Amino acid sequence: MMKEPVTAITGITYERESIEQWLMKAKDCVCPVTKQPLPRSSQYLTPNHTLRRLIQAWSEANIITNNASRTSHGGGGGGVHEQVPAALDIEKLVKDLKVPRRNQRALEKLHGFAMESERNRASIAEAGVANAMVMLINHSFKQGKTMMCLEEALTILHVTWNIPCRTNMKALVGENLDFINSLTWILNNNNNNVKIVNQAMPLLKLTIENTNPTILGNLNFQFFKEMVRVLGKRTISQQALKSTLQILTETCPLGKNRKRIVESGAVTELIELELEKPEKNISELIFNLLAHLCSCAEGREMFLKHAAAIAMVSKRILRVSSATDDRAVHILLMIGKYSGSNDIVLEMLRVGAVSKLCMVMQADCASYLKEKAREILRLHSKVWSNSPCIQVYLLTRYQR
Repeated sequence: MMKEPVTAITGITYERESIEQWLMKAKDCVCPVTKQPLPRSSQYLTPNHTLRRLIQAWSEANIITNNASRTSHGGGGGGVHEQVPAALDIEKLVKDLKVPRRNQRALEKLHGFAMESERNRASIAEAGVANAMVMLINHSFKQGKTMMCLEEALTILHVTWNIPCRTNMKALVGENLDFINSLTWILNNNNNNVKIVNQAMPLLKLTIENTNPTILGNLNFQFFKEMVRVLGKRTISQQALKSTLQILTETCPLGKNRKRIVESGAVTELIELELEKPEKNISELIFNLLAHLCSCAEGREMFLKHAAAIAMVSKRILRVSSATDDRAVHILLMIGKYSGSNDIVLEMLRVGAVSKLCMVMQADCASYLKEKAREILRLHSKVWSNSPCIQVYLLTRYQR
């Protein structure tokens, strides 16, 4: 029986976990039923709320029927139904988490309940399980010992995080770096465990979003080194990759984080990642982060050390989205304005950056973007004056 039905773009409904595993591992990414092509990203899977309500209604009806049967016949009787834990059962399991010989079993039972239904997750959240999970994970970090059932603990915390309850997540994880340090330690210790990385990254993103920005300005170099190491993994889920890029973007402007991100090797990793032509939403995040990093001298220096950097940025203009165009032109402006040595300016001409800027001038782009392109073209017009592209641009600019 499906727990979380989702519909693919082909119109076929699957269990979310099953189809996500298929999309991640299948050699040919096609719909298992229709054999039509499917995008690998789970963002194109739409929750089938109607079917889910029908399943829940059927389950509840069968619970009533099954209970009635047991009352009438003295027990027995099969039937598929979800476990609905009582509040006292949950409270006991949460208390058992503090007892070493009982916490593994308690975690397994809580995980089982949480995976059954939204109603169970709400009950577990109300019992304060988030606080218990954070304390358990922090304790494991301080002890320097990887806890049993770590994957289950991360899953429970993730699925109950946004459920309204008495636990204030901002107060729980956002007033110091303890939980961020714990998750960073988990990533470092489980570097080759893709499941753990896939669970930890969205949690880390939620934690960053709930942490005081002043505190985030004190993140250390090791944190960013770990984020870049995750970026380099090509086996992680799209959600984990997206979370990593969002974490780096959100923390970049704070304190000395921009410099730390550059020093951790992020610029090179971002360029390599974009060269693989990822999905549109990932490209937008990559270009947004690159634009932030190229706003400082260290970032531009690392950018220009990569042989394919300027060519990659130029090629993606007018091919992905208006958001990517905006960030790509900004990167070229930063390079042309502050790092435009003669060699770099000639490279921009050689790899097609100048041609692309001319195309921006004549494409159906926002006026501010055309103005940025015009500014770059004017910066080095003397060097580029012999380019056929520039001559066409000069001949047509007054007609537009």
